[in-house]
Amino acid sequence: MSVRLSAPLAAFAGLPEDEALAHLAEALTHPSFANEQRPPCPDYQRLEFLGDAVLGVLVSVELMRRLPSAREGELSLLRANVVSTDALAAFAKEVEIGPLLRLGKGADAAGERAQASVLADAVEAVVGALYLDRGLDVARPLAVAIVEAGLARRERPTERDPKSELQEKVQARGGAAPRYRLVSHEGPDHARAFVVEVDGLGRVLGEGRGRSKKGAEQAAARAALERLADLASEPVPG
Repeated sequence: MSVRLSAPLAAFAGLPEDEALAHLAEALTHPSFANEQRPPCPDYQRLEFLGDAVLGVLVSVELMRRLPSAREGELSLLRANVVSTDALAAFAKEVEIGPLLRLGKGADAAGERAQASVLADAVEAVVGALYLDRGLDVARPLAVAIVEAGLARRERPTERDPKSELQEKVQARGGAAPRYRLVSHEGPDHARAFVVEVDGLGRVLGEGRGRSKKGAEQAAARAALERLADLASEPVPG
C-alpha cells in the first residue's frame, strides 16, 4: 500500500506530497493494523516515542524564542498545554492525518481513526519519521504550527469544563449527576489507553478514550454533550 503525505502536511513540512520517506508508512500504522498482518509489520509506537522527545525539544526552543521573559514554570505549563492530547489531535485534523492512518478492520469500525489519543500518537510518530528521514529542519515547522495553535487557544476565552457543563445540563432536565464508569484500559504503561462511559438520564450518554482516566472522562463528557443536543426534544425517562 502506497502512503503519501496529505497536502497540508506536506505544505507544513515544505515537502512534495509524493516525497519518499522511509518511515512514513510505519508512522501511520496503528498497532491494530500491524497485528493483522502476517508476519506483523512495524507500528507507530517506536516512532511515537521518538517524536514525543523531538517535539518536546522543538516546542521548548520555540516557546523560549517567543516568550523571552517567561519563567521556567510558565514555560513548562505552556509546553504541556500545546503538546496535550487534545492539542495534537486538533493539529492532526488540520493536516488531515486521520484519513492516512492504517488501522485494523475492528479498530476502524470502532471509530478509532477519529479518537483524540490515536490522532495525537500519529502526530508524534510523523514528527519522529520526519526527524529520522529529513532532520530537525523539516520537523521544526510542525512544532512551530503546534505552538502557534496553542498560543492562539491561550488568548481565546477558556473553554468550559465539559464534565461541569454536562452535569448542569443533565440536572436541568431533572436527572441525577452523571456517573462515569471505567470500561477498559489497555496498552503498556508508557502508552496506556482508558475507555470510560458516562451514564445519565437513564441511559449511556457517551463514551470517551484517553491516555488517563481523567482524559477519558472529559472525552466521554464531550461526547455526551453532543448526544444531549439530539435528545433535547425527548422526554426525560420517568
